[in-house]
Amino acid sequence: MTTILPSSLVLVGAGKMGGALLEGWIDTGLNPRTVTVLEPQPSAEMSNLAGAHKMRLNPPLNDVEPPSALVLAVKPQSLATAAPVANRLIAAGTTVVSILAGKTIANLGAALSNARAVVRAMPNLPASIRRGITVAVANPATNVQQREIADGLLRAVGVVEWVKDEGLIDAVTALSGSGPAYVFYLVECMAHAGHVAGLPVELAERLARVTVAGAGELLHTSDLPAAKLRHDVTSPGGTTAAALEKLMAVNGLQPIVTEAIAAAKRRAKELSG
Repeated sequence: MTTILPSSLVLVGAGKMGGALLEGWIDTGLNPRTVTVLEPQPSAEMSNLAGAHKMRLNPPLNDVEPPSALVLAVKPQSLATAAPVANRLIAAGTTVVSILAGKTIANLGAALSNARAVVRAMPNLPASIRRGITVAVANPATNVQQREIADGLLRAVGVVEWVKDEGLIDAVTALSGSGPAYVFYLVECMAHAGHVAGLPVELAERLARVTVAGAGELLHTSDLPAAKLRHDVTSPGGTTAAALEKLMAVNGLQPIVTEAIAAAKRRAKELSG
């Protein structure tokens, strides 16, 4: 699919996720001179990025024209604070894309009275290296062109899945939105276990990190299901089988992960208020 990027963009909120998306967009071809970033407390990295690409960072609002697309990337708890500023910059034709966890299209409509076309999306952190995955849903007022603009922004940083049922987004948030943190924690756990098993700390950390990264790349390049890849690397009666006997026990990894994702989904729902 051809990536269609907006002619002008305002990014409201430039923390880790907002900054990751912005880097991906610029890397894909979005003209940084058409970008305005509104972030009350910009990090040194964001300030440097804006300076290097000559993007406008926190200009006077009176100098900002309503953009083709406005991306809302503040923390969910900050919606009420950010909404008045964002609302001033929304025109009838502006496509609003929100990546706020837990905030529904109804929440956004109530906070942004000027918004017509609203896309609720849940990307994840690998968007910063254009390997993210995003699930999105659009409200009925979003026309084909506006959906294509939203799709272009999201597809510029990875895979995009569109759904019609907004009720799925909380589960998406719990699985893929928060998922990179689970993988990072798995690396921590593996490294710690390797150290307990006798490896020097630095070597254990390096082995865990490269092993998980390599396994992820294998998943990325293979069409085989994860279960098949696991089966292929597991010799009967071998060392991997001994470890999997523990991980796949009734009280092993699966019930813990299921409970963790359920907790994340509950929290996403709570954030809607």
